Amino acid sequence: MAAAEQEQFYALLGNLLSPDNAVRKQAEETYETIPGPSKITYLLQAIRNNATPEEARQMAAVLLRRLLSSAFEEVYPALSPEDQTSVKSELLLFIQIEVQSTMRKKICDIVAELARNLLDEEGNNQWPEVLKFLFDSHPRVRYAACNAIGQMATDFAPGFQKKFHEKVIGALLQTMEDQGSQRVQAHAAAALINFTEDCPKSLLIPYLDNLVKHLHSIMVIKLQELIQKGTKLVLEQVVTSIASVADTVEEKFVPYYDLFMPSLKHIVENAVQKELRLLRGKTIECISLIGLAVGKEKFMQDASDVMQLLLKTQTDFSDLEDDDPQISYMISAWARMCKILGKEFQQYLPVVMGPLMKTASIKPEVALLDTQDMENMSDDDGWEFVSIGDQQSFGIKTAGLEEKATACQMLVCYAKELKEGFVEYTEQVVKLMVPLLKFYFHDDILLKNYTSMPLLLECARVRGPEYLTQMWHFMCDALIKAIGTEPESDVLSEIMHSFAKCIEVMGDGCLNSEHFEELGGILKEKLEEHFKNQELRQVKRQDEDYDEQVEESLQDEDDSDVYILTKVSDILHSIFSSYKEKVLPWFERLLPLIVNLICPHRPWPDRQWGLCIFDDIVEHCSPGSFKYAEYFLQPMLESVCDNSPEVRQAAAYGVGVMAQFGGEGYRPFCPEALPLLVRVIQSADAKAKENVNATENCISAIGKIMKFKPDCINVEEVLPHWLSWLPLHEDKEEAIHTFNYLCDLLESNNPIVLGPNNSNLPRILGIIADGEIHEAIKHEDPCTKRLANVVRQVQTSGGLWTECISQLNADQQAAIQELLNAA
Repeated sequence: MAAAEQEQFYALLGNLLSPDNAVRKQAEETYETIPGPSKITYLLQAIRNNATPEEARQMAAVLLRRLLSSAFEEVYPALSPEDQTSVKSELLLFIQIEVQSTMRKKICDIVAELARNLLDEEGNNQWPEVLKFLFDSHPRVRYAACNAIGQMATDFAPGFQKKFHEKVIGALLQTMEDQGSQRVQAHAAAALINFTEDCPKSLLIPYLDNLVKHLHSIMVIKLQELIQKGTKLVLEQVVTSIASVADTVEEKFVPYYDLFMPSLKHIVENAVQKELRLLRGKTIECISLIGLAVGKEKFMQDASDVMQLLLKTQTDFSDLEDDDPQISYMISAWARMCKILGKEFQQYLPVVMGPLMKTASIKPEVALLDTQDMENMSDDDGWEFVSIGDQQSFGIKTAGLEEKATACQMLVCYAKELKEGFVEYTEQVVKLMVPLLKFYFHDDILLKNYTSMPLLLECARVRGPEYLTQMWHFMCDALIKAIGTEPESDVLSEIMHSFAKCIEVMGDGCLNSEHFEELGGILKEKLEEHFKNQELRQVKRQDEDYDEQVEESLQDEDDSDVYILTKVSDILHSIFSSYKEKVLPWFERLLPLIVNLICPHRPWPDRQWGLCIFDDIVEHCSPGSFKYAEYFLQPMLESVCDNSPEVRQAAAYGVGVMAQFGGEGYRPFCPEALPLLVRVIQSADAKAKENVNATENCISAIGKIMKFKPDCINVEEVLPHWLSWLPLHEDKEEAIHTFNYLCDLLESNNPIVLGPNNSNLPRILGIIADGEIHEAIKHEDPCTKRLANVVRQVQTSGGLWTECISQLNADQQAAIQELLNAA
């Protein structure tokens, strides 16, 4: 490269750092015109050249990382293989020779970014030298290698873990034991955390003994170092590594519990100095995660001690500064303790709730600034900005927002775990949460608040209907308004889901005429928007710029729209199930749009969810639903054999509820549906993973026709076929329907089901056993008792019982015993 060109580039770097807006803008425009591969060459040259001003070298490093992060596919493959090798070699060399620590960190980040991009989708590493560098003698190189591995473990989980578990776990443990460099040890431990967090449990278990042995010996050494020298960096990471391993392997950690718990309790008890706050917080987190992993039975031996330690810290909470790192660890630990202890945790709420409400009530600093003022405030000040018009920006100070989000999440956790035990606090929590439904600065806070609404209503139910209704009135308007105005689809879907759940809790009468009017308008708008967006996407597909990348983004938009459609269906489901037939006149303004969803030319998700809405109308509003039969009956029958399994499932479910709830009007359609349902069940790939739910709904629908409309079809002819298709494994709700009908038949001694001389009984016991094995029967369901009684009746006839049992395999025999024990 010509020296003059390089000089020009150094000048350009300087201009990119200029405080003069015009100069900087011009430099940015010039930088954008340089081809990607040339940028890599220039930037590497700038990093390499020690004569370059330090600020410009750092700027070059930042730009190179950004380039590899945002435009890797365009720039790196365009380099020749020789240049690619040269880039990798130079970067690894820079780490070894760089003396300035900030610059070295930036180069390590570049190495991590490049290593991450050189791992393909199958998990093949095209830069194996990075892994080898864990064993390099130079600490800076090992530091960079740990950095890269940690990054890859997060970005390519779980493929990276599946491919490299053998090499990586051993290498990281060995690097963690390197007493020569605290920083390398800490980074190896951090990389191990990244690796184990997303590692499948089954992969980690074979290494557990070795992992635990290493982690324990390092913890003991580092604990001694803390006492003797006050060094804590590695210990902080090791404690988190232990927590991560326990969290991943869960109950398999029980044998190692006693090895770690005394030392961890010792740290919490004694690490009280200000500089040890982070270590103490991480240890509190570790103890609570281990408790959750090993379960209540094992943890109870220490639960009382741990609670006292937490209570002591909590009592000293008033002395903690607002930015004390222990606060967020404490809040999360309390929630885990609640999960472990269940109802027994209620006694601690008076101590826990004060600081939690204080954190959840943090009011962030906000400001309205001119664009010029905003530019003078650097990112490091912890402000985030949103432009509102050309001249102004709205800013919010982000400090404390993560803690606020965590605290809101914990309130949700307490409401969920303690239910009526949380009733004392529902009022103050609702008064805090509802105004936060307009808190647009942090999606996590919004999401947690919406999640909390139905849970808080569940808690409040114990106080009686009047208290519950008052609370609902406080929430309801805010929820409906939010559905109409929320722009973010992720948040909107959560609001709609939450609103539907609230209606299910509150039931008939919870919405007044104004609510219905407003909600009807909003749902109509959402459906119209759904169709309009689909049309716009079709137009974009005809555009000359259309390519694979555009299609990918259109697919994302489509997925997002469909998800909102599922939530419209959720809301309608909750309204139909609560209000029944009397809500149909209100629904009629939406009817043409729902009919449009099930037109044959529409995409399958539209047809699926349109049919689901009509299924709900038949199930909850029959026989009044029949007046709409002209709109949906034929499409529903035609959809039983649709190409899409999701559409088949929705249609088959519809046939089942027609038979069960549909009244006389639907009678002629049951025999028409029967051969269509049979065709699906008997197709060659009926039991394939993607088809099994649709198939099971068809089997269940035939069972419902025989049970509720037996005079429509020849039951004697159909019954032997139906028996041969049992049991259902996947769709647990439909499985219960089929087992209940089977019990009806057996309890009435149906000769077709029992067979001549009870010859079908071994097969029937096999069906019951398989249902138990696949957990298709929930033990709390009354059906369990009925099935157990059938088995006990067979037990009383000695010879027959022996014959039946001898035809079952060992798993089936064990399952029958389990069923008898449960009922």
